[in-house]
Amino acid sequence: MIAIIDYGMGNIHSVKKALELYGAKIKVSNRPREISSCRKIVLPGVGAFGDAMQELENQGLAALIKDEIKNKKPFLGICLGLQLLFEKSEEADKCKGLGIIRGEVKKFPVSDLKVPHMGWNQLKQEIDSCPLLKGIADDSYVYFCHSYYPQPKEADVIAATTGYGMNFASIVWQGNVYGAQFHPEKSQSVGLKMLENFVNLC
Repeated sequence: MIAIIDYGMGNIHSVKKALELYGAKIKVSNRPREISSCRKIVLPGVGAFGDAMQELENQGLAALIKDEIKNKKPFLGICLGLQLLFEKSEEADKCKGLGIIRGEVKKFPVSDLKVPHMGWNQLKQEIDSCPLLKGIADDSYVYFCHSYYPQPKEADVIAATTGYGMNFASIVWQGNVYGAQFHPEKSQSVGLKMLENFVNLC
Protein backbone atom coordinates (compact mmCIF):
# COMPACT_ATOMS: atom_id res chain seq x y z
CA MET A 1 0.00 0.00 0.00
CA ILE A 2 1.26 3.49 -0.95
CA ALA A 3 0.05 6.53 0.95
CA ILE A 4 -0.50 9.79 -0.91
CA ILE A 5 -0.53 12.60 1.63
CA ASP A 6 -3.56 14.80 1.08
CA TYR A 7 -2.90 18.09 2.87
CA GLY A 8 -4.96 20.23 0.51
CA MET A 9 -2.14 21.30 -1.84
CA GLY A 10 -1.43 18.40 -4.16
CA ASN A 11 -2.34 17.05 -7.57
CA ILE A 12 -3.79 13.97 -5.92
CA HIS A 13 -5.98 12.48 -8.65
CA SER A 14 -3.34 12.39 -11.40
CA VAL A 15 -0.67 10.93 -9.12
CA LYS A 16 -3.06 8.28 -7.78
CA LYS A 17 -4.18 7.27 -11.26
CA ALA A 18 -0.58 7.02 -12.50
CA LEU A 19 0.55 4.82 -9.59
CA GLU A 20 -2.45 2.55 -9.99
CA LEU A 21 -1.35 1.77 -13.55
CA TYR A 22 1.33 -0.46 -12.02
CA GLY A 23 -0.90 -2.35 -9.63
CA ALA A 24 -0.23 -0.20 -6.60
CA LYS A 25 -2.92 -0.01 -3.94
CA ILE A 26 -3.30 3.61 -2.89
CA LYS A 27 -4.46 5.23 0.32
CA VAL A 28 -5.15 8.96 -0.02
CA SER A 29 -5.17 10.38 3.48
CA ASN A 30 -4.19 13.14 5.90
CA ARG A 31 -4.53 10.86 8.92
CA PRO A 32 -1.15 10.00 10.47
CA ARG A 33 -2.22 6.51 11.56
CA GLU A 34 -3.44 5.56 8.07
CA ILE A 35 -0.33 6.98 6.41
CA SER A 36 1.96 5.22 8.86
CA SER A 37 0.32 1.87 8.05
CA CYS A 38 1.44 2.10 4.40
CA ARG A 39 4.75 0.78 3.06
CA LYS A 40 5.62 3.82 0.92
CA ILE A 41 4.68 7.51 0.98
CA VAL A 42 4.21 10.12 -1.75
CA LEU A 43 4.02 13.86 -1.01
CA PRO A 44 2.74 15.81 -4.03
CA GLY A 45 2.48 19.56 -3.97
CA VAL A 46 1.30 22.59 -5.91
CA GLY A 47 1.36 26.11 -4.46
CA ALA A 48 3.37 28.14 -1.98
CA PHE A 49 6.07 26.78 0.34
CA GLY A 50 4.89 28.65 3.44
CA ASP A 51 1.24 27.68 3.05
CA ALA A 52 2.17 24.05 2.50
CA MET A 53 4.40 23.84 5.58
CA GLN A 54 1.69 25.46 7.68
CA GLU A 55 -0.81 22.83 6.53
CA LEU A 56 1.62 20.00 7.27
CA GLU A 57 2.28 21.38 10.75
CA ASN A 58 -1.40 22.08 11.50
CA GLN A 59 -2.43 18.57 10.49
CA GLY A 60 0.35 16.84 12.42
CA LEU A 61 1.93 15.59 9.20
CA ALA A 62 5.35 17.26 9.37
CA ALA A 63 6.45 15.21 12.38
CA LEU A 64 4.96 12.08 10.83
CA ILE A 65 6.93 12.55 7.62
CA LYS A 66 10.18 13.01 9.55
CA ASP A 67 9.51 9.88 11.61
CA GLU A 68 8.58 7.71 8.63
CA ILE A 69 11.65 8.81 6.68
CA LYS A 70 13.82 8.15 9.75
CA ASN A 71 12.30 4.66 9.85
CA LYS A 72 13.60 4.08 6.28
CA LYS A 73 10.22 4.08 4.56
CA PRO A 74 10.51 4.87 0.81
CA PHE A 75 9.37 8.44 0.27
CA LEU A 76 8.79 10.43 -2.92
CA GLY A 77 8.31 14.21 -3.00
CA ILE A 78 6.90 15.72 -6.20
CA CYS A 79 7.38 19.37 -7.23
CA LEU A 80 6.52 21.41 -4.11
CA GLY A 81 6.66 18.11 -2.23
CA LEU A 82 10.36 17.93 -3.10
CA GLN A 83 11.00 21.53 -2.05
CA LEU A 84 9.42 20.94 1.36
CA LEU A 85 12.14 18.38 2.11
CA PHE A 86 14.71 21.20 2.32
CA GLU A 87 15.60 23.42 5.26
CA LYS A 88 14.14 26.66 3.92
CA SER A 89 12.92 28.53 0.85
CA GLU A 90 13.33 32.05 -0.48
CA GLU A 91 9.58 31.96 -1.09
CA ALA A 92 8.94 32.07 2.68
CA ASP A 93 11.98 33.42 4.55
CA LYS A 94 10.60 32.93 8.06
CA CYS A 95 9.28 29.42 7.46
CA LYS A 96 11.36 26.32 8.13
CA GLY A 97 11.06 23.33 5.83
CA LEU A 98 11.15 19.70 6.88
CA GLY A 99 14.96 19.74 6.91
CA ILE A 100 15.33 16.21 5.57
CA ILE A 101 17.80 17.36 2.91
CA ARG A 102 20.39 20.02 3.73
CA GLY A 103 20.09 23.10 1.57
CA GLU A 104 17.52 25.63 0.46
CA VAL A 105 15.04 26.44 -2.29
CA LYS A 106 15.97 29.41 -4.45
CA LYS A 107 14.04 31.60 -6.90
CA PHE A 108 15.18 31.61 -10.51
CA PRO A 109 17.31 34.71 -11.12
CA VAL A 110 15.99 37.54 -13.28
CA SER A 111 16.88 36.89 -16.92
CA ASP A 112 15.37 36.77 -20.39
CA LEU A 113 13.90 33.37 -19.57
CA LYS A 114 10.28 33.16 -18.51
CA VAL A 115 9.42 32.33 -14.92
CA PRO A 116 7.75 30.07 -14.02
CA HIS A 117 9.83 27.50 -15.87
CA MET A 118 6.99 25.71 -17.59
CA GLY A 119 6.99 22.93 -20.16
CA TRP A 120 9.25 20.12 -21.32
CA ASN A 121 12.94 20.02 -20.48
CA GLN A 122 15.70 17.45 -20.24
CA LEU A 123 17.18 15.46 -17.38
CA LYS A 124 20.95 15.05 -17.25
CA GLN A 125 21.64 12.03 -15.09
CA GLU A 126 24.32 12.60 -12.45
CA ILE A 127 23.93 9.27 -10.58
CA ASP A 128 23.25 6.38 -12.93
CA SER A 129 22.57 4.02 -10.01
CA CYS A 130 19.53 5.97 -8.77
CA PRO A 131 16.64 3.47 -8.59
CA LEU A 132 14.16 6.08 -9.80
CA LEU A 133 16.08 6.37 -13.09
CA LYS A 134 16.26 2.65 -13.86
CA GLY A 135 15.47 2.08 -17.53
CA ILE A 136 15.39 5.80 -18.37
CA ALA A 137 17.70 7.23 -21.03
CA ASP A 138 19.90 10.21 -20.29
CA ASP A 139 18.59 13.53 -21.66
CA SER A 140 14.98 12.33 -21.46
CA TYR A 141 12.29 15.02 -21.38
CA VAL A 142 9.94 15.61 -18.45
CA TYR A 143 7.34 18.27 -17.66
CA PHE A 144 8.10 21.19 -15.33
CA CYS A 145 6.05 23.99 -13.77
CA HIS A 146 7.92 25.94 -11.06
CA SER A 147 9.41 29.32 -10.14
CA TYR A 148 11.78 28.01 -7.45
CA TYR A 149 14.43 25.27 -7.57
CA PRO A 150 16.21 23.17 -4.93
CA GLN A 151 19.86 23.83 -4.10
CA PRO A 152 21.28 21.00 -1.96
CA LYS A 153 24.36 21.65 0.15
CA GLU A 154 25.80 18.24 -0.75
CA ALA A 155 26.23 17.51 -4.46
CA ASP A 156 26.10 13.76 -3.88
CA VAL A 157 22.30 13.86 -3.38
CA ILE A 158 21.74 15.28 -6.88
CA ALA A 159 20.64 12.40 -9.10
CA ALA A 160 19.78 14.55 -12.13
CA THR A 161 20.07 18.16 -13.24
CA THR A 162 18.23 20.32 -15.75
CA GLY A 163 19.37 23.44 -17.56
CA TYR A 164 17.33 26.63 -17.52
CA GLY A 165 19.75 29.52 -17.71
CA MET A 166 21.70 27.53 -15.13
CA ASN A 167 21.85 23.91 -14.02
CA PHE A 168 19.60 23.02 -11.09
CA ALA A 169 18.84 19.80 -9.23
CA SER A 170 15.78 18.22 -10.81
CA ILE A 171 15.98 14.84 -9.02
CA VAL A 172 17.40 14.31 -5.55
CA TRP A 173 18.11 10.99 -3.88
CA GLN A 174 19.17 10.49 -0.27
CA GLY A 175 18.82 6.93 0.98
CA ASN A 176 15.11 6.10 1.07
CA VAL A 177 14.14 9.65 0.04
CA TYR A 178 13.49 10.62 -3.58
CA GLY A 179 12.39 13.95 -4.97
CA ALA A 180 11.37 15.15 -8.44
CA GLN A 181 11.11 18.87 -9.19
CA PHE A 182 9.04 18.06 -12.29
CA HIS A 183 5.69 16.28 -12.50
CA PRO A 184 6.26 12.59 -13.35
CA GLU A 185 2.49 12.04 -13.56
CA LYS A 186 2.42 14.58 -16.44
CA SER A 187 5.65 13.41 -18.11
CA GLN A 188 4.20 10.64 -20.26
CA SER A 189 6.23 7.43 -20.63
CA VAL A 190 9.37 8.73 -18.91
CA GLY A 191 7.55 9.97 -15.82
CA LEU A 192 5.37 6.90 -15.65
CA LYS A 193 8.48 4.71 -15.75
CA MET A 194 9.82 6.58 -12.72
CA LEU A 195 6.58 6.01 -10.86
CA GLU A 196 6.73 2.34 -11.81
CA ASN A 197 10.27 2.19 -10.41
CA PHE A 198 9.03 3.72 -7.14
CA VAL A 199 6.18 1.21 -6.94
CA ASN A 200 8.69 -1.62 -7.42
CA LEU A 201 11.11 -0.50 -4.70
CA CYS A 202 11.60 -3.16 -2.04
